[in-house]
Amino acid sequence: MNKSAELAGRVSVAGNKEVLGLWLEDTEGAKFWFKILTEIKNRGVLDILILCCDGLKGFPEAIEAVFPKATIQTCIVHMIRNSLRFVTWKDKTPVAAPLKLIYGATPGVLAEARPVAPAPSPCGPRGGPRCGCEWGACRSGRWLQRGV
Repeated sequence: MNKSAELAGRVSVAGNKEVLGLWLEDTEGAKFWFKILTEIKNRGVLDILILCCDGLKGFPEAIEAVFPKATIQTCIVHMIRNSLRFVTWKDKTPVAAPLKLIYGATPGVLAEARPVAPAPSPCGPRGGPRCGCEWGACRSGRWLQRGV
């Protein structure tokens, strides 16, 4: 028997890390997360500032239905993984290397001051198919403007 185990945690405004719960489900889906988010809200969570998640279809709509003011951020690991699946095997290292500057950046002023060479398209140095990921938001700096 296979089950999906999902963990929800939070970092409070004071910086405290807390586990909100652990759930087991046959499959992971937007309906499952809608149920979990509703349960979390009913247990007293008033708002979510930033919710970091994978690219699960329907998940942003489930989040917005329960916490309409939440800022949704796609997990950097999922963005990189999804981007690299459109890159040929021999091109993965040169394409992934500049991406490490993003997820390995130090916080605050140091990250903004670090010189970063323009990264090639995450879809590959030869153009490749459109990957459909959210890298456009990262390249445009929208992720910085949203306070992520």
